[in-house]
Amino acid sequence: MKKPELLVTPTAVSEIESLLQAGATAIMVGEQRYGLRLAGEFKREDIVEAVNISHQHNAKVYVAMNGLFHNDKIAELNEYILFLKEASVDAIVFGDPAVLMAVRETAPEMKMHWSTETTGTNWYSCNYWGRKGAKRAVLARELSMDSIIDIKEKAEVEMEVQVHGMTCMFQSKRSLLGNYFEYQGKVMEIENRKVEKDMFLLDNERNNKYPIFEDENGTHIMSPNDMCIIDELSEMIDAEVDVFKIDGVLKSPQYILEVTKKYRQAIDLCVDDREEYENVKDDLLEEIESLQPINRPLDTGFFFKETVY
Repeated sequence: MKKPELLVTPTAVSEIESLLQAGATAIMVGEQRYGLRLAGEFKREDIVEAVNISHQHNAKVYVAMNGLFHNDKIAELNEYILFLKEASVDAIVFGDPAVLMAVRETAPEMKMHWSTETTGTNWYSCNYWGRKGAKRAVLARELSMDSIIDIKEKAEVEMEVQVHGMTCMFQSKRSLLGNYFEYQGKVMEIENRKVEKDMFLLDNERNNKYPIFEDENGTHIMSPNDMCIIDELSEMIDAEVDVFKIDGVLKSPQYILEVTKKYRQAIDLCVDDREEYENVKDDLLEEIESLQPINRPLDTGFFFKETVY
């Protein structure tokens, strides 16, 4: 039985070494000009350093180019992809077909991971983009466990599933925060809002706080809870899901590190000693619960939601 890749999103180059030592086997980095909702901003020199560090540990580096590109950015894509090729990144994560076309022109040997956030919901779409050149499909967070396993059985490409972290509930290309504060007659600096982690939408009826931030890609509203299925990995491991992802967006470096350690332990035990995994999985869940910020309860996302037709 193979062990799935453990993909983690660091917030800075300085964290990569410790994350790899903690058990991550791949990282995803990038800059907000091309990638969506990244845990940290990685400029070109950071990407080069990330590749150097990761390859020393036999780990992979994937660069996010999963934004939606209007005409003003299309001309930049080939040059950026050429840089990524020369930096020896292991794959590019894309959603917009413009990136796929640019890769074909500039670096046809580059591996591609298809990720459109919400439309990776069936094996046919995954295989379609596989025929176009994608080696991996990133499944939507809104899928149930049964759906994931069914897709994996029929997929001809690698499957990536998020197992921990928050989910994007809404994105607008517009600067909704900036427009709101301008309407209020307030001048506020928005571009670092993602780093400050202090903006929420309040839903008093449901008693929820939705993190919200604004960057170059617009406005993003995130889920009120963090998904965590460290105690429910066995079915996906048995189905040979290829990649488990820990999304570190809006999380502290120490939190990401500790969660990575616990998932490494869980994955290793689930593959090598299933009985011991069953014995300790509830303890691992409790340990992660103890790390959670007070306003970020854990849940199982959509993994066990009933599908209503």
